[in-house]
Amino acid sequence: MKTKGTLYIGELKGTPIGDLWLAVSDRGLAAVEWGKSQAEFEAYLAKRFKWTVEYRPKMVAQAASELRQYLKGKRRQFTLSIDWSLLRPFQQAALKATYEIPYGETRTYKEIAGHVGRPHAARAVGRAEATNPMALVIPCHRVIGTDNKLHGYGLGEGLKTKEWLLKLEGAVLA
Repeated sequence: MKTKGTLYIGELKGTPIGDLWLAVSDRGLAAVEWGKSQAEFEAYLAKRFKWTVEYRPKMVAQAASELRQYLKGKRRQFTLSIDWSLLRPFQQAALKATYEIPYGETRTYKEIAGHVGRPHAARAVGRAEATNPMALVIPCHRVIGTDNKLHGYGLGEGLKTKEWLLKLEGAVLA
């Protein structure tokens, strides 16, 4: 199968939640991952997006800088371009709604579903969040259950990391 483009990758080491891998395309941020080796990250990207992958740390420098600032509590909003074209239509809609959640606030899966015009699709929203390739920047950690509890999180140490991120932002949890 012919690839569609190139993803450029680099690392962000020594953050409070561990080392991260970042990928960008010519259109913007494509992925943020934790706990993978370079080979595993490249294999994940090649399989998921079917694009060529090149190690080019300078291409991810802006994303790395903004993520480091965020994780130190010094940035509340990202100015990065995001490559939305890499997402399927429903996932794109759900994650764009997630991206709009203000720093320090939360929304439920049900609220996101209603926001995208699919009020009965809370589980589909959950799946879109679970497969969010740009965690932190698209803040799926800000999405909680209707019971006001934390449910599922794939970055770092799971729910422990989700709770840490929400506390970093000063979100009020029940």
